[in-house]
Amino acid sequence: MNVRVIFRIYIVYSLVFWLGCKSSDKPVVEPFVPPQETTFTNPLITGADPSVYQKDGTYYYMHTVGNAIRLWKTDAMSKISSAQAVTVFTPTNGQPNSRNIWAPELFFLDNKWYIYYTAGNGEDRTQRTWVLENSNADPTTGTWVNKGRIFNTDTDFWAIDGTVLEHNGQRYFLWCGRPDPNNADLTQNIYIAKMTNPWTLEGSSTRLTTPQFAWERNGFGVNEAPQVLTINNKVFMVYSASFCGTDDYALGIMSLNDGGNPLNLNDWVKRNQPVFTKKPQSGAYGPGHNSFFKSPDGNENWMIYHANSNPNQGCAEQRNVRMQKITIGADGFPNFGEPVAIGLQITKPSGEK
Repeated sequence: MNVRVIFRIYIVYSLVFWLGCKSSDKPVVEPFVPPQETTFTNPLITGADPSVYQKDGTYYYMHTVGNAIRLWKTDAMSKISSAQAVTVFTPTNGQPNSRNIWAPELFFLDNKWYIYYTAGNGEDRTQRTWVLENSNADPTTGTWVNKGRIFNTDTDFWAIDGTVLEHNGQRYFLWCGRPDPNNADLTQNIYIAKMTNPWTLEGSSTRLTTPQFAWERNGFGVNEAPQVLTINNKVFMVYSASFCGTDDYALGIMSLNDGGNPLNLNDWVKRNQPVFTKKPQSGAYGPGHNSFFKSPDGNENWMIYHANSNPNQGCAEQRNVRMQKITIGADGFPNFGEPVAIGLQITKPSGEK
């Protein structure tokens, strides 16, 4: 073979060998995957009267805005501050439901969405509970239809904070009412009535609880913001007590006797002590007006609520929203513990991504 040809072959093989070595010497660069955050801190978002409804792995969140109703949608409640809010209701000026829009709550009933909310014409004594309906699969889209007021003729007075109890195939509406039409007596009670459909009540109303203990009467006597919690078929009604303008706004609890009738006052047992109160060293004043939800995997019970970070901030825009896990005691009752400190790292709900 010609020497020149041999030399060319040698050069080609050498070059291939050299390129192969250089290629194999290159480090393998893996794509950067940021570490998964496993904790969050309170507060989550500025607001008051938080409410959460979960369906098919999605959480729907609302709080009081005052002049409209907004709805947030997320798959992780610890990240609610990064979710986008959609305005689902803007009132018409001059209407009886056009001002002081408070405490909206969302429910999926009979294959439709319903929002229960409080509103009036601007004068406090006109506050009443109202209903909106949406037949779209996604409540952040579609059209919301005004179904009017929801009330009973025997308790047709100042009414706020409506919510729904579903028990043994029947629905009940719970709300806070103030009987005195002149607002001279500001005492607020919690009532319950049977529902004919999602916007209509029937029969007589029952007054479930009135502020009777000293811890329910700071400022003036208040039992409001009823919330239903069902654990192992045991029904609890958690409520907020005392005037929200005080630092001593707190949570109380009632339990329905096994086999009891929700409309029968004697079938409910009220605890004489609060179950969740202020903790100044944690930056939690006036904790209350809560809601409940499950972790994404369904294994944990969580509570969301509002509080003030400093004393004497009252029922104003300084209130902020927090959440924390609750446990179940050996007696089957929920244990709320104490408000978790602002800024403390809290493990996210189990199954949250």
